[in-house]
Amino acid sequence: MIEIEEVKERVILVAVCTGDEAFTAHSLDELEDLAETAGAITVGRLVQNLDHPQSQAYLGSGKLAELRELVEELGATGVICDDELTPAQMRNMEDCLECKVMDRTLVILDIFAAHAVTSEGKIQVELAQLRYRSTRLVGLRNSLSRLGGGIGTRGPGEKKLEMDRRLIHQRIGQLKAELEQVKRHRDTARKQRMGTGIPVAAIVGYTNAGKSTLLNRLTDAGVLEQDQLFATLDPTTRLYTLQEGDKILLTDTVGFINKLPHHLVDAFRSTLEEAKYADIILHVVDASDPMMDMHMHVVYQTLQELGVEDKIYITLFNKQDRVEGTVITKDFKADHTLSVSALTGQGLDQLDGLLTQILRSRKIYVEQVVPYAQAGKIQLLRKVGQLLFEEYTEEGIAVKGYLPVEYFNEFMS
Repeated sequence: MIEIEEVKERVILVAVCTGDEAFTAHSLDELEDLAETAGAITVGRLVQNLDHPQSQAYLGSGKLAELRELVEELGATGVICDDELTPAQMRNMEDCLECKVMDRTLVILDIFAAHAVTSEGKIQVELAQLRYRSTRLVGLRNSLSRLGGGIGTRGPGEKKLEMDRRLIHQRIGQLKAELEQVKRHRDTARKQRMGTGIPVAAIVGYTNAGKSTLLNRLTDAGVLEQDQLFATLDPTTRLYTLQEGDKILLTDTVGFINKLPHHLVDAFRSTLEEAKYADIILHVVDASDPMMDMHMHVVYQTLQELGVEDKIYITLFNKQDRVEGTVITKDFKADHTLSVSALTGQGLDQLDGLLTQILRSRKIYVEQVVPYAQAGKIQLLRKVGQLLFEEYTEEGIAVKGYLPVEYFNEFMS
């Protein structure tokens, strides 16, 4: 039997540092993780200090010549820039380097294309890819074939490389119509969930912070867990019954990342907006990452862009099992903070108690004897509240429980 080994791309990471060198170094570390997730091997790095990237070819001419020598010396098959390139920058760099040139956006799109499982996820990814590529058709001359993609040529790039702008816009219109239909289904499902009276908590956070691990630990959801960026894309909602008997729906969302392409934010807006309609935001932070403060800033910035406001924020400083030494954890924007480990279960009892406390604060304790003629009211208590005690007496049905504030008058009438 002949085994065919997949040949991996050998790439050099390139960045323009406009200020903080530590931030640029971390961004390149993250880009290396992205490249690895997409299936490439990083063989070198190159950084140039500039006030801003050069409009012609991202780097200055001297640094570009140095990069060309590095490509030949290391046998690199491609270059990945840490910022989104303009069509002119990409074309000029390819002409000079004579190898494939990609940017951070293209690599993230590649990863999303590889990890999309559901039809909704595939539609969202293809829409983002086509929007990205539609702006890059002009001036590419005979090199349209390289629109096949970045690492591994995934997604719609494999289909019709000769598509012109008109055909791409037709496909974008078709995908937007399909996505609108999916959005209507999602809105319907969301309204049905809201009709149950069960509160919703959206799990958000930087990519690879441990959101899926948390959801699995609490609900046995069976969501894919990998120490990898963007391991899961499709949102998963599961019912979680707290130790005191209260119920809450937990929804996992796609991870955020620095310089998240706006094409993706637009395409995944219906998915990301799950947080907009949640009652509680569970913000998962990797406490073992030295750049966690920057990660939190990116998450809050993205939530603000999505219009997520007036929510109860619980920040979970996760991965405590990986934290070495004393790490100061603080989040002044959160209503509550906890140190947890979704992997080992550390701190999850406190989370359970905190969620119970928050949910109970939104409910009214009721203790009443309901006449048998109005026994239907007890169904309301079961459906949208929490029935703690029920006893049949001569006068009626004695009940004790918790009821959401908005249903109290209906129950008492």
